[in-house]
Amino acid sequence: MNMNHGYTARKEIQVLYSDTDMMGVIYHGNYVKWLELGRTQLIEDVGYDYLDMERAGYYAPVYNLEITYKKSIRYGERAFVQAWVEENQGLRTVYGFQIVNGDEEVCAEGSTTHILVKKDGDQFKPVSFKKAFPEWFQKYEEIKKQSR
Repeated sequence: MNMNHGYTARKEIQVLYSDTDMMGVIYHGNYVKWLELGRTQLIEDVGYDYLDMERAGYYAPVYNLEITYKKSIRYGERAFVQAWVEENQGLRTVYGFQIVNGDEEVCAEGSTTHILVKKDGDQFKPVSFKKAFPEWFQKYEEIKKQSR
């Protein structure tokens, strides 16, 4: 199936020596931070600010995370995270990701699924992204990956 990414954010990752493991490759847990870099870049690129969401009393915690590691990245190599909206439903948003090296080889790929919650006292209640942030939801509809 050929998929078209409506819009893909891209951000260079600063690969630090402290990110490596005993094998001299980037420790697998660091990729999770990189996915968040990509999601944040995407949100900024389309004109929104996650902190504004939090100031309004909403949060978008991770509900699910999937990563497939394909090729190691080592200290000294260039790396980039690419992120896009995979699915945009009323109650959850799925962000797709790729981590590529300086040769544009896919080193890891995956997705994170986020739900929107509103703080209600000391509880967090799921709410509809579409209803809470209709303009943001619509922007995601415009840029999300489309099946062909």
